[in-house]
Amino acid sequence: MTERSRYKAVATVLVEVLLLNLAVAIAKLVLGYITGAVSIVSDGIHSLTDSFSNIAALVGVRVARKPPDADHPYGHRKFETIAAAMIGAFLLVAMIELVREALQRLHAHHAGPQVTLGAFGLMLATLVVNVLVSSYERRAGAKLKSEVLLADAMHTRSDIFTTLTVLAALAGTKLGYPGLDPLAAIVVIGFIGHAAWDIFKGATAVLGDRIVIAEDDVRSVVMSVPAVMGCHEIRTRGPADYVFLDLHVWMPSKTPLDQAHAVSHQVKDRLMARFPEIRDAVIHIEPPPREDDPRKG
Repeated sequence: MTERSRYKAVATVLVEVLLLNLAVAIAKLVLGYITGAVSIVSDGIHSLTDSFSNIAALVGVRVARKPPDADHPYGHRKFETIAAAMIGAFLLVAMIELVREALQRLHAHHAGPQVTLGAFGLMLATLVVNVLVSSYERRAGAKLKSEVLLADAMHTRSDIFTTLTVLAALAGTKLGYPGLDPLAAIVVIGFIGHAAWDIFKGATAVLGDRIVIAEDDVRSVVMSVPAVMGCHEIRTRGPADYVFLDLHVWMPSKTPLDQAHAVSHQVKDRLMARFPEIRDAVIHIEPPPREDDPRKG
């Protein structure tokens, strides 16, 4: 799959998920205002953050698919990572809202909403939609190796736990225990916080140029080229599907320039064949270190 077709596929998934998330959010908000259930209204607002994150992701993907230019010689791929980090930020906003709502309920001893079978039915329907959307987006993200789809799937999954919390609160209210509402919300906050942490951890790894491919794996490929005597300074960075690699390769000091150049291309070709996620590899040819050189051995 080409980069262009990949970004088009990612954008298509995001648009489909955006429409479903908007439908779920509107359904919850309308039901909340009709029944007077503050928990359902809060859940609807939380669902709106799914839509906001979809829009942020679409913007990020649109920018990320631009080819390299004079100002961005390495391309714009990291903008997709930035979009994933923004989704993590939306999760944090949702957490703050849920904490505020839970504390207000605990202190105010709210009597709870008027629970109806219709409210239960609609909330269950939105729960099913969220499960299907999260599963679909997660599979698409894994297939397309898209950080932003995987991050957004985590966001939608957090909405599943929020909806379960609301259902538990409605059941508790029906049974005469409205205090279960804020307590269940605290449990959901933990799930949302875990999802936000996973997203930020992945985004900061890319933006902080954390190693992507193990040095020993790269070294084993490089050393399979007969003319190579060794290698060091192996560095990889970037997203898992858009990796940049640079390294130093040792060759005999009297190797002709044209032969050394040919060997470097052989090394590069083998690396890119073994690791198709490598976007580019820069290879520096140098003589092997002396016996007293710290690089030796």
